[in-house]
Amino acid sequence: MNTALSMNSLGNGYRALVIGASGGLGAAFCQWLEQDPRCAGVRTLGRGTLPMLDLEQPESIAEAAAALAAQAPYQLIVHAAGLLHRGAIGPEKSYAAIEDHALKAVFQVNALGPALVLRHFLPLLGPEGAMAMLSAKVGSIGDNRLGGWYAYRASKAALNMLVKTAAIELARTQPRARLLSLHPGTVISRLSQPFRGAVAARPASLAAGELLNLIDRLTPADSGEFFAYDGERLAW
Repeated sequence: MNTALSMNSLGNGYRALVIGASGGLGAAFCQWLEQDPRCAGVRTLGRGTLPMLDLEQPESIAEAAAALAAQAPYQLIVHAAGLLHRGAIGPEKSYAAIEDHALKAVFQVNALGPALVLRHFLPLLGPEGAMAMLSAKVGSIGDNRLGGWYAYRASKAALNMLVKTAAIELARTQPRARLLSLHPGTVISRLSQPFRGAVAARPASLAAGELLNLIDRLTPADSGEFFAYDGERLAW
């Protein structure tokens, strides 16, 4: 891993929080940040941490934020958790495959849980800090040319709206902060492995480094916007 990362926009001694740190991308974010000489520490949250944060247990989100409040503010918060498939849940090829239980599960992890993350963790963000929520290009309504993947597409579109709306409110009280919706591209991980695009997937360490560099380049004027890992501004 290249050790040249330096999050210059966050100042010396910044503190970072990674939610969903047990996944491939989440772990890669932590590795990069731990090697940044400007970073004073990286706190991780997930289903296996103390405190625990499970997007399918809404009360755990509020409890985790309350437990970390004394350590606030954080200059960087990255939300890297998401759900595309597990067990009987997978991307739908047709509207005939839409199932109630799968819709509810995917929306809980990709939109409803993250909405509560915004509610409880934005107050822990420093006045010049950055919070990034990992979305997906397939959540772009304007870019949807192939159809399918109903639950995943719709949940990520919902996440984008949540980020946009929260960013408008955040700007009223913390005009120098950034709240961003980011597309990491296809990354080598458990999430992408079963799908055709996985053959072109990039290593998680590469994707995480690109995303962190992107966050560092973006400014408060970009808050509430939707970007790909390479800096491309994506259509809603």
